[in-house]
Amino acid sequence: MNEADWLATRFEEHRGHLRAVAYRMLGSASEADDAVQETWIRLSRSDTSDVENLGGWLTTVTARVCLNMLQTRKNRREDPVGTTLPERADTIDPEQEAVMADSVGLALLVVLDTLAPAERLAFVLHDMFGVPFDEIASIVGRSPAAARQLASRARRRVQGAPATADPDAARQRQVVEAFLAASRSGEFEALLALLDPEVVLRADAAAVMTGAVGEVRGASDVAGTFAGRARAARPALIDGTAGLVWSQGGVPRVVFDFTIVDGRIVAIDMVADADHLAQLDLAPLDD
Repeated sequence: MNEADWLATRFEEHRGHLRAVAYRMLGSASEADDAVQETWIRLSRSDTSDVENLGGWLTTVTARVCLNMLQTRKNRREDPVGTTLPERADTIDPEQEAVMADSVGLALLVVLDTLAPAERLAFVLHDMFGVPFDEIASIVGRSPAAARQLASRARRRVQGAPATADPDAARQRQVVEAFLAASRSGEFEALLALLDPEVVLRADAAAVMTGAVGEVRGASDVAGTFAGRARAARPALIDGTAGLVWSQGGVPRVVFDFTIVDGRIVAIDMVADADHLAQLDLAPLDD
């Protein structure tokens, strides 16, 4: 067996795992196949003689390919010339895609689609495939602690948000801005109208050290926490999602990360940990 055939055989041993990773990352069987194909291309062009764990190496490459696809969602490119994926006996058809979807759960796929790309990657790799956070950190270009926070935030949304979580950025921004206005003016009833009855407000350890309550549940209690406050907070995009940021001297000190479903706020996460804040993609919005 020549080197090319040996490499193709080794790749086939990992194909099923790589497809599973890609499908959970992308939610599309055809796009998952594209990601696996791109992984094969990168393998065929790389010197892996020093790679001790080929399965781990391939998983990392597939994850990076999927992350790029999630971030761009561009039209699928044509098959590259010169290097083709090894022959395989099976192809993805509608029936097989339905089976794959059933194995993951359509509700979970819908919720995963509401996550930012880095959150989705951290959650899928760690919670579904057991990839360590130090490896995930190298893929997303953040610290292991920040990667852990990404997975934690995604986990809260997956566990706590219904499958109908609203991904509409414009609608999210309207809700957050209405919440900020009601908070600043102390309009308790207006706050209640924006909050889900079972809304939960969570604060990380750093926020708790500054006096915040670790967890507050219920629309009335959460509204009471914010009524007449948040005057210094400003609207911002937090990893592409509408939220609020409180800064001091131009440095973000606290981020309020919202989960919104059907026009109502179901969760607010207060993030004050400096390392976590440094890793967030924050883009101020006009106030």
